[in-house]
Amino acid sequence: MTAKQNDSVVDALNAFQIELPSWGFANTGTRFGKFLQAGAAATLEEKFSDAGQVHRWTGVCPAVALHVLWDLPAGTGIAGEVHTLASRHGLRAGSINPNVFQDQVNKYGSLGNPDRDVRRQALDHILDSVEIGKALGSRDLSLWFADGSNYPGTQNIRHRRRWFEEGLTAAHARLSKDQRMLVEYEPFEPAFYHTDIADWGMALLLARAAGPQARVLVDTGHHYQAQNIEQIVAWLLDAGMLGGFHFNDCRYADDDLTMGSIDPYQVFRIFHEIRLFEWETGRRADIAFMIDQSHNLKGKIEAMIQTVTTARELYAKAALVDHEKLAAHQTGCALVDAEECLKGAFSTDVRPAIGEWAQSKSLPADPMDAFRQSGYQERIDTERGERNRASVSYE
Repeated sequence: MTAKQNDSVVDALNAFQIELPSWGFANTGTRFGKFLQAGAAATLEEKFSDAGQVHRWTGVCPAVALHVLWDLPAGTGIAGEVHTLASRHGLRAGSINPNVFQDQVNKYGSLGNPDRDVRRQALDHILDSVEIGKALGSRDLSLWFADGSNYPGTQNIRHRRRWFEEGLTAAHARLSKDQRMLVEYEPFEPAFYHTDIADWGMALLLARAAGPQARVLVDTGHHYQAQNIEQIVAWLLDAGMLGGFHFNDCRYADDDLTMGSIDPYQVFRIFHEIRLFEWETGRRADIAFMIDQSHNLKGKIEAMIQTVTTARELYAKAALVDHEKLAAHQTGCALVDAEECLKGAFSTDVRPAIGEWAQSKSLPADPMDAFRQSGYQERIDTERGERNRASVSYE
């Protein structure tokens, strides 16, 4: 790696941050069951403590996304406690995630529910979440909806679209000037016939209708097989509507596997499109990088460190693409040369440069080894193990 390439990696790493999900440290599973881990976090304090370990050893994860019903049941009244916990572990509150999908009242949807009272209840929860974000100084309101239907003819799709537009517009009106609304899409889960916000185009139309502070959230694991996610990213960037990512990976669809475990080249290509956009426009893309994946088999903290390490490496690789050379090859339709510009950067071993960067920041060159040597996992396994074992249910 040349000195110029090394400088590109350093500049990229200095600007790179990725948000951790509080729920990634808790016991999770699939719709078929849950496999418990001795050291899994059960309280907000434990979640911040575990997230603090990831940030301590990687140095690039200062924010923790919070789920309102799971983390903040007392609403804005818990803001002081959250600030204290976050500060204690060198963190801050990240995106605020309302929950309008798990309660019985949401059986037929939330903002898309045919029952006006249910739609109002869902909107009230989202508005409460906006206020929580203000109290915590959190910028992003991250919205995912399970709304849809399982059988043809059972719902009026056009009515539901309009109800969503009305609800999101009302929520947008309550945002402060510093807040954003991120609208996520998924082709299915759990709705199997139609999902109300099933693709990036639907999310884009709803975000534009909601107001100027609304953007689209791309979840990398939630697309149809072989879908070109980086093309979606490029279009949203060009439209000024890409707000953030939920990073995970999938073998089939909606698998919530750890980032880059199946297709690291895809994540690299996504990062490349962002970097190329920034090079062409001369401005930094205002994008929130967030993790959202299920660690039901991997160790919670180790899986998160592995993910952050992978993200850091792939982002550094994307910083190595020679944009001037690539642009010339693209203009001249030099297909092999253009592709090699990408493949050459992807094939470069950036770990030595990342290690040097880490040491310059007083961080360990190997975050996983540093965490394992710390003894933290053994301690929480002992402290939390009995409680977690007692929570097993066979009903």
